[in-house]
Amino acid sequence: MFTFPQGQRVAHFAAALTVALSSTHVLAFKAQVRDQNGAPIEDAVVYAVPIDGRLPHTRPAPAMIMQKNKMFMPLVTVVQKGASVDFPNHDDIGHDVYSFSDPQRFELKIYRGASHPVVFDKTGVEVIGCNIHDTMIAYLLVVDTPYFAKTGHDGTATLPDLPRGSYRVLAWNYRQHDLDARSEQTIQTPAAMPVTFSLQLDPR
Repeated sequence: MFTFPQGQRVAHFAAALTVALSSTHVLAFKAQVRDQNGAPIEDAVVYAVPIDGRLPHTRPAPAMIMQKNKMFMPLVTVVQKGASVDFPNHDDIGHDVYSFSDPQRFELKIYRGASHPVVFDKTGVEVIGCNIHDTMIAYLLVVDTPYFAKTGHDGTATLPDLPRGSYRVLAWNYRQHDLDARSEQTIQTPAAMPVTFSLQLDPR
């Protein structure tokens, strides 16, 4: 049986490894989200869903939405379906946290300090409030992918760990008239970046 000399075997192995790694190489993906006037949108969510349906077998990362100074912080949170979310109360008064949204109706009766985590096992938008303080509001977007990010002041979102492949990339913001609306593009990574989305927002 013919065998490669030692040096050639190493070279062939290195070449094969390079090809294997390049096929799944993880990339940073950037998107910009702007409104109908071209202004950047802060707190928009951008998420990527693999067209082939393949997702990493990892446990969804937990999240936290705290209450402080009679406000929810952060205003917008995004998690993968199946994630648990804590709602700690850092005020010196009680809060009663609830949501009547279809994906997951829940209520955390008046409490201070730590909360019982809530697991969100359906996708969609959760509008979260306080039964005692009507001005308190937060938005939780539950998505079926671990590849997501929020935009900053400049309207840019960066998904740092997006493997090569084909994706449906969607953008969402809580100021849209229809909370279930998405702007969607199909992309192949690596893609020319940033990819730009335009959302129609209601006036503040």
